[in-house]
Amino acid sequence: MSQSQDAAGETGIRLDDIKVVLVHTSHPGNIGAAARAMKTMGLTRLVLVSPKDYPSGEAFALSSGAHDVLDRAEVVEDIDTAIADCTLVVGASARLRSLPWPLLNPREMADKVAAHPAGSTVALLFGRERSGLTNDELAKCHYHVNIPSNPDYSSLNVAQAVQVLCYELRMRQELAVPQTRTDWGVEWDQPPARAEQLEGLFEHWEKTLVEIDFLDPTNPRTLISKLRRLILRAQPDEVEANILRGMLTQVDKSIRKP
Repeated sequence: MSQSQDAAGETGIRLDDIKVVLVHTSHPGNIGAAARAMKTMGLTRLVLVSPKDYPSGEAFALSSGAHDVLDRAEVVEDIDTAIADCTLVVGASARLRSLPWPLLNPREMADKVAAHPAGSTVALLFGRERSGLTNDELAKCHYHVNIPSNPDYSSLNVAQAVQVLCYELRMRQELAVPQTRTDWGVEWDQPPARAEQLEGLFEHWEKTLVEIDFLDPTNPRTLISKLRRLILRAQPDEVEANILRGMLTQVDKSIRKP
C-alpha cells in the first residue's frame, strides 16, 4: 500500500466508500461521461436513479473505456433506495435555495468526507440536466455543495460537475494531511445513523406532530424541512436517532391514554 493510501486511511478518505448518484439523467451520454470522470479520479461506485435511457451504447461509447464502472452501475427506482446505507449525503446544487442549508464548496466537501468515519458510505447526489435536484431531494442531504463559477456563465453539465467533485476528493486523498484530533477530541463511540433510519424518524416525527396538533397537515409551511435541517446538521449516530424515535413512541403512548 502506498504512503498516500496509508494516510488516506488515517483521514477517513476512501474512494471505494463513495457513491456517485445520478438522479433521473435524461441523456445516456452524460452517464458515460460521468463514469469516465469518476474512473480518472479512482471512484468506481455509480448509482443511477431511474435513468431515462440505460443501458445504452452511447453511454459506453462516451465512457472512453470506463466500461467497468458502467458494468457495475446499480440502477434503482428512487433516491431513498440509493442512499439507504449512506451515513453522509451531499447534494450538488447550482443555485442557492430559499431555505438556508449547510453549504460547502467542493474543497470543503472533500474535507467533510475526509473527517467522516472510515468505512462509512458517502453519497454524492447529482440532479437532472435541466433542473438539478428538487427541494425535496436536497432536503435528504446533510450538506449542499456548490461549484464556484463565472456568474455570467455558470453552465456546467452533469459530467463536469462529477469531475470537479471527484477531483477534489482525489486531491484530498493525495494530500493526506494527518488529522491531529477528531472534531470531538476522541473517536466517536457509535456508528452514524443511516439515511433510512433518519427517514423513519422524520416520518414518525411528522405523524406525531400532526396528532398533537402542533403541525397542520393542510398548511405545513417549512416546519418539517426545518426539523430535517436541524437533525441532519447534528449528524446523529444510531443510538441518538433511536433515542429520538423512542421519545416519539412514548409521546404516542401518552396521548392515547384514556
